[in-house]
Amino acid sequence: MDVKTVHVIGAGPAGLMAAERLAQAGLRVVVHEAMPSVARKFLMAGRGGLNLTHSEPQAAFVGRYGEAGARVADWLARFSPTHLIGWAEGLGQATFTGSSGRVFPRAMKASPLLRAWLARLAELGVEVRTRSRWTGRRDGGWVFETPEGERVERPDAVVLALGGTSWPRLGSDGSWTDDLAAAGVEIAPLRPSNMGFDIAWSPVFADRFAGEPLKNVALSHGGRTVRGEAMVTRYGLEGGAIYALSAELREAIARDGSAELVVDLRPDLDEAALAARLARPRGKDSVTNWLRKAAGLAPAAVGLLREIPGEIPPGAEKLAKRIKAVRLRLTGTQGLARAISSAGGVKLDQVDERLMLKALPGVFAAGEMLDWEAPTGGYLLQACFASGVVAGEGAAAWLAER
Repeated sequence: MDVKTVHVIGAGPAGLMAAERLAQAGLRVVVHEAMPSVARKFLMAGRGGLNLTHSEPQAAFVGRYGEAGARVADWLARFSPTHLIGWAEGLGQATFTGSSGRVFPRAMKASPLLRAWLARLAELGVEVRTRSRWTGRRDGGWVFETPEGERVERPDAVVLALGGTSWPRLGSDGSWTDDLAAAGVEIAPLRPSNMGFDIAWSPVFADRFAGEPLKNVALSHGGRTVRGEAMVTRYGLEGGAIYALSAELREAIARDGSAELVVDLRPDLDEAALAARLARPRGKDSVTNWLRKAAGLAPAAVGLLREIPGEIPPGAEKLAKRIKAVRLRLTGTQGLARAISSAGGVKLDQVDERLMLKALPGVFAAGEMLDWEAPTGGYLLQACFASGVVAGEGAAAWLAER
């Protein structure tokens, strides 16, 4: 009996995970990567400490995926955070859980894990072709542009793991949308996610505080509050806390032209307790030193207070109210070239439970090219890995049935 062949297009976490599951099922697997090396965005994510997943309870975890939560829950049932940790440790990469609940490899880098993973794939017989760019389909074949010229492949099944459009210089540029749309696959517009937002800072504030963090703050919009850290930039704000609200803020700006973000600079103190501290005599301290001592505000936080029109209000109660609710107007989003991830892509009703495209039998999709989004914190990688497992196992099962 001939061994069937599956081609995986895209060598990020979703594609490589699909390739692993397909090879373990006894299939011949070829992985195509347009770039000169694999998993470039994965390696970029690991530069500051590779956040693989999160340890929070399942209900809260699934809630991070918003409207796509029910579908992503099915993927996580097949490949959960516990499975991901076990998989990484099976590659010799011990993990630990940080104080925030985030899970990291002890090496705090992506490169050791990737090297071990590629070695496993090689042992399984997976062939990886770099500089092999899919350009479309023709006469029933899949066309690739390679250094040796055009190649047309006719595999028994295909797994697409082509990514979204964030950080396109690392390989995912969204060029796949035209071919799939022409085949009748409905695609939601690709939009930035986990990105920074534009704020019209004064030149004085931007010059003085760009690059400074706002630590231990609470950000609120539309009834949701997220605690964490934000980074002041020349264009506005970025960072984990604002990324967690990025979907809602993006949609509000698209709908209304702007969005209001409320910043609580001291979320660990209620308004009355803060007012009591501010009622103490100022003495000879400057305003900045006084606010640092009495309210525990860093210089960037004091600068933010001064960005609000009007003087810093007199009176402990009014000042406490201002510190607990600094209102900022967000006027735009940073684009896909700077976004950590993207929203949109192949609509989830266009794939079945195995992630096979309903319009293209035998073609499966995984990873960020599907229409889901999540905040940073391990949720992005977890869903990419899990969807790769589902698509790889789905393709193997589909071929076995045939």
